[in-house]
Amino acid sequence: MNLPASADPHHNHHSLTAYGWDDDWADVFAPYADRGLLPGRVVRVDRGRCDVVTPAGTVHADTEFVTPHDPMRVVCTGDWVAVDADGDPRYARTVLPRRTAFVRSTSSQRSEGQILAANVDHAVVCVSLAVELDLGRIERFLALAWESGATPLVVLTKADLVPDVTGLSYLVQDVETTAPGVQVLPVSSATGEGTEVLAAILSGGTSVLLGVSGAGKSTLANLLLGEDAMAVQSTREADGKGRHTTTTRNLLVLPGGGVLIDTPGVRGVGLWDAASGVGQVFSEVEEFAARCRFHDCAHVAEPGCAVLAAVEDGTLPERRLESYRKLLRENRRIVAKTDARLRAEMRRDWKLRGAEGRAAMEAKRGRVR
Repeated sequence: MNLPASADPHHNHHSLTAYGWDDDWADVFAPYADRGLLPGRVVRVDRGRCDVVTPAGTVHADTEFVTPHDPMRVVCTGDWVAVDADGDPRYARTVLPRRTAFVRSTSSQRSEGQILAANVDHAVVCVSLAVELDLGRIERFLALAWESGATPLVVLTKADLVPDVTGLSYLVQDVETTAPGVQVLPVSSATGEGTEVLAAILSGGTSVLLGVSGAGKSTLANLLLGEDAMAVQSTREADGKGRHTTTTRNLLVLPGGGVLIDTPGVRGVGLWDAASGVGQVFSEVEEFAARCRFHDCAHVAEPGCAVLAAVEDGTLPERRLESYRKLLRENRRIVAKTDARLRAEMRRDWKLRGAEGRAAMEAKRGRVR
């Protein structure tokens, strides 16, 4: 079948190349090209409709393939899709297999997964230095970032508000301890500090800006874009929190290369099946755990526990161990909601611990028979 250039998946369209199109995507798309569909990347989603940039320009499309009861199949900013070549309305017929996906747990009691961005190479966790560092929240973001398959990067925004170089250096060190193996970069949208380095990193691939409201994501996005593409509001002086200036996830081409997804500020950073991500964030804890006497050591009171020994001699901060335990417990609860075997194992563990606890109390009270 002879395809027009607009439908040929290997045709070098500048518009799609700038948005991350490559030969690998073209190969995946080939079966859909045979059906006369157009390749496109989702640059914005709003109320079940999406804006898709295609070789023929940006089109508005409905998403007929979405499964309402499967949130993981909902179209997301950053997705590559196959779109009708014409028609009114147009439809995005399918989502191409994602290379990476940043997924968090929703705040609902059902704890479903919610995809924040797809096909991302760099997950940029934005942390404001205008307020006290929340290291636990940084660890959560990083666990999800590692789990997504993207490379995480921590950007400390509003660095100009730190009064001295020494103080800034200490803050960077605190975050580096929290984020082993992750680059930590202080930046200032006001002075431009660190922004050239950040632009160079983001020029290779797709990046997503993540963080709470008031972290300076939209201001940073505007600086990287060289224009006021994203609306910005001031933060409250009392607590440094901002209002949700960005209400949708928008994918934008950076002038120096690469594309950027700006996201609304998130309040909750719930884990979603992120065991390997947690392990990556707490790699030093897992290294100590590998030296424990027992392979199933819970690092609570077991003899020969290398993790507890590291806490005792100051090698491992106790805060890190507590955070590690907390995130593992939370992730286990989330996974158990969809894994019957794990739920059964957890119930057995609870019963066993309950029995051990009752026996210990009876022994303490001198009522052991």
